[in-house]
Amino acid sequence: MIFDKLHDLEEIEKKILKGETLLIAADEKLLKKLPAGRWIGGTTTYFMTELGGVCTDKKIFVTELDAVASNINIKTYDENTIENIYLDAPENGFSFIIMPAGSKCHSVFSMEAFSFKDFAMRPLIGWLPGTHLDETGVDKPKAYSGAAPGKSIGGAIVMHVELTGNKLAEVGMLNMFEQGGGDTITFPESGFTAKEAYINGVKVDFAKYIFENNLDLRLPLVTDVNGTFVNTSFCRNFGDDGEVMFYSPVFKTFEYKHAKPVANYAEKFTKKLSMGLGVEMVFSCNCILNYIYSGLDRYSRSDLSGPVTFGEIAYHIHNQTVVYLRIIHNQ
Repeated sequence: MIFDKLHDLEEIEKKILKGETLLIAADEKLLKKLPAGRWIGGTTTYFMTELGGVCTDKKIFVTELDAVASNINIKTYDENTIENIYLDAPENGFSFIIMPAGSKCHSVFSMEAFSFKDFAMRPLIGWLPGTHLDETGVDKPKAYSGAAPGKSIGGAIVMHVELTGNKLAEVGMLNMFEQGGGDTITFPESGFTAKEAYINGVKVDFAKYIFENNLDLRLPLVTDVNGTFVNTSFCRNFGDDGEVMFYSPVFKTFEYKHAKPVANYAEKFTKKLSMGLGVEMVFSCNCILNYIYSGLDRYSRSDLSGPVTFGEIAYHIHNQTVVYLRIIHNQ
């Protein structure tokens, strides 16, 4: 594996000053101290390590890319330019995006990425930074660029990476959730909130439906997009007017079902990883909701190390998933 372990600030400063190419996750106070260089980073204090779930604001998680990267280009995007992200991607390589949750860029990407020119034609992976859960609403998630050290980026920061030799990038996703056998749910409008929904074709007050049916909000809504299950997770707090809020948007063109409960999440998670994914793994990240709801903060081991994130990106925004990047040899 090219990634591993948590590091002290001094170790990472030395790596940056040596010109190493790095993807970084850490608390804001550490990211602000890093010197200029070939790196991008985002805020989180939660991590999966070899020892299991860890919460710390004193260590830095690093993914090292020099073994695979022949050239990089670090670019910043805002809500007006994010549509160009696939056009800017290298012909043979991948693009790594860090985009703060709740930013305007996050909103545009979430709602419109499917319509971006060349959508999903080249590998895109990344994550949404967040803050310690005790600081929710107090501090804002931030992304940082080594091209502008000490300064947070309001939009998305992307490292476009060209690969060496005959290597190819493969982006994947692990989703523990499947559609349940209950009602079919559709929405009159796309967005991050929903006042009303159609339940088996009948319009209802969605919040009232949730309460009357005692839906477990720890379980996401799941839709089938071309054979892939995609989650939309609930925010636990509703809006003042009773609107149901989500961490990623629902779309009026999709049909949703409430997810099946997942027993022994950590055990099933580990079994899915036994399929050889780790052999050529470069990066992975796991959702904060999995970390909390599924007990990964108490899990004693992890076959995938990486930041715990507030939204995962594998071509598009995902919730309650693991996304990963593998670098494989083109035969």
